[in-house]
Amino acid sequence: MTERLALFPLGTVLFPGLALPLHLFEDRYRLLVRDLLERPEPRRFGVVGIELGHEVGDGAAHRLAAIGCVAELREVTPHPDGRFDIVTTGTGRFRLKRLDRSRPYLQGEVEFLPDAPGLDPAPVARRVRWLFRRYRDRLVDAGAGVVDDIDLPDDPVRLSYLVAAAVVLDGHEKQRLLECEDAAHRLAAERDLLARENRILELLPMIPAGQFLDGSFNAN
Repeated sequence: MTERLALFPLGTVLFPGLALPLHLFEDRYRLLVRDLLERPEPRRFGVVGIELGHEVGDGAAHRLAAIGCVAELREVTPHPDGRFDIVTTGTGRFRLKRLDRSRPYLQGEVEFLPDAPGLDPAPVARRVRWLFRRYRDRLVDAGAGVVDDIDLPDDPVRLSYLVAAAVVLDGHEKQRLLECEDAAHRLAAERDLLARENRILELLPMIPAGQFLDGSFNAN
């Protein structure tokens, strides 16, 4: 069964359970917010990664990722010139089945995906918690300053999404984590990525902090 969602192509990957603030200035996304505000709660749209193209400009997003995340509208701050600052929270993943370009902003027929823990996620979850804490400590040692402490949840699904959002990776790797079929597979991928990042931090302790912290992570 599918549902129609307004879509927001973005160069940042949104994960379920995580917050994403957005500043909307293009006419089409101003219209999207106005349309959402006319609907009853929950007001939601889909954030989907851009695989080819850019976030802004006419026809900018030429190819979109197959898997995206539902964003639920939490806060809206309008500006006198028509711009909006909004805060959204990721609530679940979807598979994009078909695009509709009939409105100024994209819409899509989407199929919602389950968030299953997978087969025996506990051992790999323990390893990921250890590697992530080591990663945070090494960021501080590498000169990244004070890195906010993150309360790692026991639930493997929530843990897998929080770690995916918190680790500084390129967009393709983040998208790959979003697309993992369940938490056990996502945690296994994060275990390997964290082991790699820890090796890099151990070898290159003097990399400037800006290489690590881009300010995009915001836990809900």
